[in-house]
Amino acid sequence: MSDPLVEVVHARGHENVTATHESTIELTTDDWLTPAGDCIVGVDADRTPREFAAAFRTACQDPAATIEATITVEGDDTHTETIVGRGDPDLALVDDRSMVGRTSEYTDDERTLFVGADAAAADLDRELVAALADGAEVRLRLEVTE
Repeated sequence: MSDPLVEVVHARGHENVTATHESTIELTTDDWLTPAGDCIVGVDADRTPREFAAAFRTACQDPAATIEATITVEGDDTHTETIVGRGDPDLALVDDRSMVGRTSEYTDDERTLFVGADAAAADLDRELVAALADGAEVRLRLEVTE
C-alpha cells in the first residue's frame, strides 16, 4: 500500500446548518446558506477540489481507493467524525465552488469527492451539528489510500 495523500479544507458553520440530508454531505465556498441546503455542513471553504494536487485527484479515481473525510469542529468542545467512502473512475474533482460526499454510487460532472460513503450529513453527531449552526470553524481532512 502506498502512502496516503492528504488535502485539508477549512470552512465555517452557519446558522442554517441542519445536516439532515440522508445521502450527501457538502462544503461550499459560498459564504451563505439557505435552509434548503440540508447537506451543507460548512460555508466559506478556503479551497475547492480544483485546487487539490493532481496526484490526489488521480488517486481518488481508483475504484479500490479508500477516502476518509475527517471533520473536526472547534466550538466550546472539539468534535470529530470520520466518514469513509471510496474512489470512482468518474470522479473529476474539478469544481471551483463545492465538494460533495455521497452514500450512493452517483457521480456528477465536477464536485463529487467520494461515493459509497458509510455516512452522510444526517448521521453526524448532533452536538457537532449544533456547533456548526453556531458558526464554529470546521476542518475537513481528506485522506486517500490505494
